[in-house]
Amino acid sequence: MIQMDLTAQVRENFGKGASRTLRRDGLTPAILYGPKIEPMSLQLDSKSFTKTLLAIHRRHAVITLDIEVGKKKETKHVMIREIQTHPVKDSLVHVDFVEVSLEEPSTLKVPIRFTGKAKGVDLGGELHVSVAEVALQGKLLDIPDFIEIEVTNLNIGDDIKCNMLDIPANIKLIGIKGDSVCVSVQHAISAPAEGAEGAAAASKGAEVSSSESPAKE
Repeated sequence: MIQMDLTAQVRENFGKGASRTLRRDGLTPAILYGPKIEPMSLQLDSKSFTKTLLAIHRRHAVITLDIEVGKKKETKHVMIREIQTHPVKDSLVHVDFVEVSLEEPSTLKVPIRFTGKAKGVDLGGELHVSVAEVALQGKLLDIPDFIEIEVTNLNIGDDIKCNMLDIPANIKLIGIKGDSVCVSVQHAISAPAEGAEGAAAASKGAEVSSSESPAKE
């Protein structure tokens, strides 16, 4: 997981009017939550935060947040909980942070990336993805951004199970059995021919009509 640095200031003015003024001045209102702290109202430079978001690019990231409290500074390790943007302008409206620990185990869902083209697909099989993300537990900075699975050598009938994933030794896979299949190559299921399907339907319809027609007296 990547780690970024960011600076914020304690916010002293509140309300919608104060928030609009902050945004006009190039600042974004924010709040910091945490299990061991009272919520802190903050403000941060919008351009700096936008650069941070571009660097993160939808990945999990720990942000080292230097908070200016008057002439003092407090440092918190945080993650982004929620970002609110303007529905039309797409500009920043508000950010929620949550304080995290770098030493205590945390659990995150991590996507699986599949690379290569399976041999079995070239032979007429179909690639079936059963697990697209997994939950990993460990120290935050040790948890990878994603898990990569190479599928090139999979033939029809082959699969890759969760206990075969390349996960760091100090990270635990949780919430799923090790013998659960992540990805497999299976025989393609052929759709019935249109003509044959139509003939079968017509035949069935004829049988129904015949059975429902009134008996002659």
